[in-house]
Amino acid sequence: MKTIIIGGVAGGASAAARLRRLDEKVQILIIEKGEYISYANCGLPYYIGDVIHEREKLFVQNAKSFSDRFNVDIMTQSEVIEIDRKNKEVTIKNLNTQHIFTEKYDKLILAPGSSAFIPPLEGINLPNIFTIRNVNDSDKIKELVITNKIKHVTIIGAGFIGLEITENFSHLGIQTVLIERSNQVLSVVDYPFASLAKKALEEHNVSIKLNTSVLSFRKSESRNISIQLSNNEQLETDLVILSIGVKPNSDLAKASGINIGENGGILVNKHLQTSDSNIYSIGDAIEFISPITKSIGPTYLAGPANKQGRICATNIVSNNRHEYKGSINTAIVKIFDLTIATTGLSEKNLIKQKIPYNITNVFGGSNAGYYPGAETLLIQLAYSPENGKILGGQVAGKKGIDKRIDIISLLIQQEGTIYDLAEFEHAYAPPFSSAKDPLNMAGFASENTLLNNDSLFYWHEVEKHKTHSILLDVRTEKEFQKSHIIGSINIPVDKLRNELSTLNKDKTISLYCKTGIRGYIAQRILKQNGFNASNLSGGFDLYEICQS
Repeated sequence: MKTIIIGGVAGGASAAARLRRLDEKVQILIIEKGEYISYANCGLPYYIGDVIHEREKLFVQNAKSFSDRFNVDIMTQSEVIEIDRKNKEVTIKNLNTQHIFTEKYDKLILAPGSSAFIPPLEGINLPNIFTIRNVNDSDKIKELVITNKIKHVTIIGAGFIGLEITENFSHLGIQTVLIERSNQVLSVVDYPFASLAKKALEEHNVSIKLNTSVLSFRKSESRNISIQLSNNEQLETDLVILSIGVKPNSDLAKASGINIGENGGILVNKHLQTSDSNIYSIGDAIEFISPITKSIGPTYLAGPANKQGRICATNIVSNNRHEYKGSINTAIVKIFDLTIATTGLSEKNLIKQKIPYNITNVFGGSNAGYYPGAETLLIQLAYSPENGKILGGQVAGKKGIDKRIDIISLLIQQEGTIYDLAEFEHAYAPPFSSAKDPLNMAGFASENTLLNNDSLFYWHEVEKHKTHSILLDVRTEKEFQKSHIIGSINIPVDKLRNELSTLNKDKTISLYCKTGIRGYIAQRILKQNGFNASNLSGGFDLYEICQS
């Protein structure tokens, strides 16, 4: 049997290695358009920022070492220009010699990846305007940095890659501007987490322009490029990095008659087969059924691509024994000393998908508060109001973020609930966590909401609650005097039982404290004494974060 794989890097290389491990006799040919068969494209921003000093460390394997180890034929700098499904052959063009030839296949794996979206703007092809999708892009940018020709850089797009490259240019001491057309950075997370990211960037002297689009680029006399912005501002810069999204490389599949999804990706089934049973597809180029929403869409993450490569190879050898369960888009980003992670559905996506949900916000410590080095982290859970099934989670802080988001991710994949989260058993010692981990606390808080019918209100609803209820701060008098929500009154929770007669039972009491815990205790006191009370999720701390 002969299997041809179109595309290397993450999914394609993983599929080839797995195929060989499973079948020593299968003939494997990888055709890669680029110069390199397998490299760490997620490491490119850190190479530019000199966090990764040695360029060679970006390369997982070169063509020769990969071929020697796995007995795989490899053609780099070669492009498949046509798929003949009827005759099961591909037409290949050598990009160096322009020679065109064909190769037969029994099974074909499409792993062409995705390409950076480049808007059709005036001046978009000027020198010193780059994307960061491959090693060659990074080499050119690195050379400009090393030769000291870059004093000012503008990054367009504030997603994961945009924020990573922003941090790395800032580390180099280069004046950095970040432009984003929406009202927040990091659009995949909800506003409180985006606000934390924005604050971290601004604390490191990054200039951020939100609700701003680029209209055109022109050659500049004072610097390399002049950018015309939608706010009528003209920005002079030495270097532009485009980080405004990607699109699946599905044109080849489409031209061969393979089914394409609504988002432009190659449609695959649970075995990663396309509409042609002899052709599989993996990585950024595909669309599949979401395990949460059951709708069809893509994911542009290296982790899923590598796992898809392994599953795809297993299915080719074993006659489709393995099912791909889909991706829930678990991702993490470092922004200076802040880390933000997300998994499953954000609140805004739940609203868009019209999925009923509850939200819980809690603060906790990365480890026991009495042990040195404890850092505050913020957790948000989205879950079903019907059965508590976890739908999404976001975590932010300075340490311990990755392990918390991974636990939430696993529970979502296993269709776990807030009750599972409340009871999950973690490895506890003071340097690593508290006896009740912040994730346990998030589970407890969510359980309280469902079982006790305790109502919550949120940071963006505060103004409404000022108008229609009594806004009651249950922190200490000292905390209240230092800072509070305008229009609120103060009764510390420890004095509340003695002050019940001062409150009007005909009005709803909207409670808040620092992070929500004392507010919850006050809510339980009031409800059991005949009051209608709700508690501010995440408390005053979350409210303050969202005012920036």
